[in-house]
Amino acid sequence: MIRATFGQLFAKVRKLRTHLLFSQFGSSYFTTAWLSNQISKPRERNILLMGPPGAGKTCVGRIVGQRLGMPVIDIDDDVLERTWGMSVAEKLSEIGGDGFIEEEGKAVCNFTATGSVISLTGSNPLHPDSMQHLKRSGLVLFLDVDTEDIIQRLSRMKVNRIVGQDAGVSMREILQYRKQFYEKWLDARVLCGTGDSVEDVADKVLRTLGRYEGSESEMFISTRSQMSSDPKFFSDVVIEGLAPDGGLYVPKKGFPKLEPSEWLRISSMPYAMRAVAILENCIHPMDVSPVELSTMVHRAYGQNFANQLVVPLKHLTDHQYILELFHGPTASFKDLALQLMPQLFAHCLPQMCNYLILVATSGDTGSAVLNGFQNLKDSDRRRIGMLIFFPEKGVSQIQKLQMTGFQEGNAKSISVLSDFDFCQRSIKQMFGDPSLMGHLAVEYATVLSTANSINWARLLPQVVYHCSAYLDLLRNRTLTFGDPIDVCIPTGNFGNAMSALYAKQMGIPIRKVICASNHNCVISDFIASGAYDLRKRKLLVSNSPAIDILKSSNLERFIHHASDGDGSLVRDLFLNLERDCFFKVSETLRQKINLEVQAGWCSEDDCLRAIHEVHVTRGYIMDTHTAVGKVVADRIHDKTCPLVICSTAHHGKFAPAVLKALQCQNIPQDPVDQLDKLCTIGGREQMHEALMKCMKDSGDDPYVVCEADFSKLVDEVETMIQDSFLRVQ
Repeated sequence: MIRATFGQLFAKVRKLRTHLLFSQFGSSYFTTAWLSNQISKPRERNILLMGPPGAGKTCVGRIVGQRLGMPVIDIDDDVLERTWGMSVAEKLSEIGGDGFIEEEGKAVCNFTATGSVISLTGSNPLHPDSMQHLKRSGLVLFLDVDTEDIIQRLSRMKVNRIVGQDAGVSMREILQYRKQFYEKWLDARVLCGTGDSVEDVADKVLRTLGRYEGSESEMFISTRSQMSSDPKFFSDVVIEGLAPDGGLYVPKKGFPKLEPSEWLRISSMPYAMRAVAILENCIHPMDVSPVELSTMVHRAYGQNFANQLVVPLKHLTDHQYILELFHGPTASFKDLALQLMPQLFAHCLPQMCNYLILVATSGDTGSAVLNGFQNLKDSDRRRIGMLIFFPEKGVSQIQKLQMTGFQEGNAKSISVLSDFDFCQRSIKQMFGDPSLMGHLAVEYATVLSTANSINWARLLPQVVYHCSAYLDLLRNRTLTFGDPIDVCIPTGNFGNAMSALYAKQMGIPIRKVICASNHNCVISDFIASGAYDLRKRKLLVSNSPAIDILKSSNLERFIHHASDGDGSLVRDLFLNLERDCFFKVSETLRQKINLEVQAGWCSEDDCLRAIHEVHVTRGYIMDTHTAVGKVVADRIHDKTCPLVICSTAHHGKFAPAVLKALQCQNIPQDPVDQLDKLCTIGGREQMHEALMKCMKDSGDDPYVVCEADFSKLVDEVETMIQDSFLRVQ
């Protein structure tokens, strides 16, 4: 089958990458039994421990060397002082800081060793030539210790100045300055929790080494199978999107669980650094190196977000908090994933093909995908196209204008005379058609992929903001680590809810995830009864169109999670759904589901009423989806712990409904006038400037309207490929 051929192709690409690393690092680098075999078979490559003064490199190095049966070398004691014939302190006093770094670099460049644990000096990374020399000899592990711990240790050691620290520069400032050099040279980060002992750090070093050796432990499987005959890794599943058997990819061994001390450490970081620390644990460095991942994350969550906190958490009332997820460039929570996902996608792509990203959207995903992919470098944009399908009458006017404004280059949005479920079902059907996939590959050298939340790289970044919400409550001293919270999420495709459950797997104490639906309440009905019944159920248009979904794709991941990875059960249930529009889980499984998830729904009137009441009492304007969450939370939350309500979109995207809720008379027809009206009510500070600019810049752009016919959508796909990749440059 053509689809199997693509799986083999991606496997060959990964094997090629592995071969290149073999040639660089030697076969012992990849042996699964590496850790246990070290005593009997000494390692040829070095383990290099890097970090600031006071990080514990020397002490940790001794423990690691002893446990692995490897020689231990301390650069200060065993290289510099023997080379110079004097102490490091005497040399520093003799030649000064700048001269010291140069002399230190020369000494290190003349040093060679193999099969050793080497503790670097805190200043080695400031000398590029010496670090390149050291890095060629082995794996560089950055002991990332909390700055406050470092300062306390240095104080106990009576160290009040380090190399490169000029007069008037505080210890905290020089440590912060140096961190950029450690981040530049690392192969892997050893995140040290607040108060970790030397033995704790040594254990983490060994686990980090084991992770490097055991990349097969981070394989992915389909939700519809117990195991995969063709190994799948992060880079594979990012590109493929959907598994060959129609299931969704999930990590075979689940998510890594961080320790409380590590969460306490991460809580002090800004959002982008939190994202790096969390995602490094979820993406194997063979797929995306820590340095590359950090670059992507900081680019994703920078000046493109209107709020410097990226996802500010605001106290609403009593025990309720609003997590504002709409400060990105397209004013919805989808930006949190889709400013990062395109970079991950482009990084993982083999070079020999073109790729067409197909997206079905109920409104927000489309513009977020278009914005995210347009920021890629030109060479990537030339071989990646984007085709968005959206329901003609299932999105707001402003959402439609956001999408149809991107009708240039390799990006296009097409309206479909049906609903979101038809769009999503059609895309899945294309992925499941080997003759179509083969035709596109042979004729156009083009592979289809997706940026919907069925793609793992779309879902994974969303885990970060659920973690971040808890860490904000921790930092604000609303709670102490271990105290539970509940999370309420407007739910359609279940991706956002699933990412909260994954945050829980990582160690965030989320007690319950509350799924909030509008009158398209198939999810809340399922959570209550265990029956997923689409028979005679029609999709109803609502004021919260992003959750106007009946066939919830990520529910498949949830049932796989709740059933402890029973792929056979998941396969049978969802084949039944495709065939009969119905399935029902056992009562035992339903009860297990209810231990983690609650659900409810609200009417259109209740939604609008909530917007009005919150504005009157708190001066805060919610969008329609957040209002759905607020109504459901008020009804079913027991108020025994803090509740975080996810605000998934800015209220301006649904201006007519929000203005109606605020009892505005004579609602304008023009979107810009609608946003101006909201400004007069809520104040300019509550307006989304990028959204306003987008509306002012948008015109009455023509766009294609397609019939609800699968063959017509296929024709549009082929036309898009021809226009994107076959035109004369």
